[in-house]
Amino acid sequence: MKKSILALAVAAALTTPLAVQADTILYGSARASINYLDQDDNNDFWDVVNDDSRLGVTGSEDLGGGLSAVYQYEFGVDLTEGGNLNSNRPKLVGLKGGFGTLTIGTQETPYYHVAGVTDIFNSSFTFGGDAWLGGFVSDQRGPGSLTRLSNSIFYSTPDFSGFSGEVMLVVDGSVNDAQGFSDSVDIWNIALKYNNGPFFAGISYIALDGDNNVFIDPVTLDFDVDQWTVGLGYAAGPFSVGFIYEQGTVNQYGLVTKASVDGIRIGGDDATNFLLAGSYTFGNNIISAAYGQLDPGTRGEDEIDNYILGYQYNFSKRTRIWAEYVGRSADNVFYSDQNVVSIGTRVDF
Repeated sequence: MKKSILALAVAAALTTPLAVQADTILYGSARASINYLDQDDNNDFWDVVNDDSRLGVTGSEDLGGGLSAVYQYEFGVDLTEGGNLNSNRPKLVGLKGGFGTLTIGTQETPYYHVAGVTDIFNSSFTFGGDAWLGGFVSDQRGPGSLTRLSNSIFYSTPDFSGFSGEVMLVVDGSVNDAQGFSDSVDIWNIALKYNNGPFFAGISYIALDGDNNVFIDPVTLDFDVDQWTVGLGYAAGPFSVGFIYEQGTVNQYGLVTKASVDGIRIGGDDATNFLLAGSYTFGNNIISAAYGQLDPGTRGEDEIDNYILGYQYNFSKRTRIWAEYVGRSADNVFYSDQNVVSIGTRVDF
């Protein structure tokens, strides 16, 4: 009898943690490609590139009364050169219920949830700092990008027949005050979206709250800047199309636009950008294309033309291969002409 009771106690102890963690999911995506880069400065080379591989856990706990605790830990994994687990990928915790979802941590921005309607390709070269104004400061989707922001508070409303809203506040401590930023809310971002059936429409506005006369030797910068984007999408049957238009100064061009040297302003008008992307699916095959033009808004700097062609073959829902061409025509202080051919593979789990 005692042995039976002991056996039941041991079984309960072993199974309870599993029950608690039943809603925790381990997931990841391994993505790498072989790339040929031909740059305007006669620098052409081959390279093996990690294309935003990641590893994460996500889950929830039912708290009763329609309320749930939600959490996510996601880390960048570099398949090619190390540097694992140190990216600004999503890491968050919060509550979800009839009121919507409220989370804090490092999170995707409402801005990206609108502009990302055109982020349909596989290569990490296709949605960088030259293709959308949300790629400010960093050419890749790193800490300086509007893809994700750390030290953030995020709220999303419930879905109202396809309509929803999102608000993000970035609060990054008093240390920013000495650098020209606010000592309260540094960045705030809102978005309104409609996503119902084949149609998507969204608009987002983001503002960096800071001083407009910050001297960082040898230039004076304006950190009181803002930016907005509109996104439209349609997906039905084998066809999908997405379009974004952006304007503003919360980007690398805007920071230079607002700069001055020895009291002489070197900037110009606000930067603008548009990008049109579409795809067609037949069987396990997907062909995609995109064209966009980014105007840095700085004096004497030409527009940047972006061209993308892609082919993808799906072995299954989790495994694919791709071949993509990424072309850029540019002649300014940030970018020059560049052609990239990327051949890669991706496995999700």
